[in-house]
Amino acid sequence: MKGYIVVFMVLFMASLHAQAYHGKGDVKFQIGANLQQEATGIMASLDYGIGENISVGVASVYLLGVEKVKNLQGEEIVVAEFGDRFDVQARLNANLGSVFNIDENFDVYPGLHLGIKNFGGHVGARYFFSTGFGLFSEVNIPFARYETGALTASEELNNQVTVNVGVSFNL
Repeated sequence: MKGYIVVFMVLFMASLHAQAYHGKGDVKFQIGANLQQEATGIMASLDYGIGENISVGVASVYLLGVEKVKNLQGEEIVVAEFGDRFDVQARLNANLGSVFNIDENFDVYPGLHLGIKNFGGHVGARYFFSTGFGLFSEVNIPFARYETGALTASEELNNQVTVNVGVSFNL
């Protein structure tokens, strides 16, 4: 997990030379890899600008590679049904690229999300190389989980700190 955070920080720092959010009516589609402890998957998100620096959207994750996990008795098993592998979230972002006034091709967006697994926050950055294509990275952090107490390994999936990296499209 430390390696994923280092990758995010490198991408974030490397992209500090550019803003890619244009305000009300702006639409961004992102697709990429979701990296988390015990699993990797694919993620997609769609954000729609509702104001100069505010966007709302939806994000979804489906975990493809789930490693064996330990149950409460310590036995290694593969327990990841569809409900454990899938998550969908509503998002609210504060697009701060124009606030920092760094460059037209760069956007940094902290935000909140409410999903079927938890309520949490995220911070992301995206850099556009052209008007329609760019790269992004995000870190998602759960603030409050719906399940309380000791979570099984399958309940931890999509319910922990995750990193997303991939491509972003301006629609």
